[in-house]
Amino acid sequence: MAGHSDNDLGLPTFDKPVKVAIVIAPYYTAISNAQLDAARGVLDRAGVTHETIEVPGSLEVPTAIGIAHRMSNFDGFVALGCVIRGATSHYDVVVNESSRALTMLGLQGLCIGNGIITVENRDQAEERADGARLNTAGGAAEAALHLIALTRKYGAPKGNLGFKPGGFSGDTIEIADGSSTA
Repeated sequence: MAGHSDNDLGLPTFDKPVKVAIVIAPYYTAISNAQLDAARGVLDRAGVTHETIEVPGSLEVPTAIGIAHRMSNFDGFVALGCVIRGATSHYDVVVNESSRALTMLGLQGLCIGNGIITVENRDQAEERADGARLNTAGGAAEAALHLIALTRKYGAPKGNLGFKPGGFSGDTIEIADGSSTA
């Protein structure tokens, strides 16, 4: 992820248009604005069309991504939010469950860059949200783009798989009454 590594893969290039949804839980306004600026900057540099979807909290980010995947035509997603540890175990639930749900969606084939910041205090959140410092949102956008590129490289349909209504061309189908059709 950007800011944490000296391994810069650069941005992938695409021969067909790419559309990405940025799904954000804008719980902390200043942090969210910095995250959006960083993610949008990466997507704009890559020439990618993007749309922003806001949800109430980080637990809702994976659900919104699942809905957008089923109901729209996004190639990938950038998950953004910020969870700062509080005095209760709610932090652990939000951090673990949002991460688990995003991982499960990714294992189903969705291209998701996870930029949900999970920190102990506001100073850490500001450092991670800042595009000029650790830039986790920019790194998440880059990750989503690399996964989209990987999917396009290896994800071409295999062909001749699945159900084809009416049978396959040239096949004879027997009807229950004993007749047949070609």
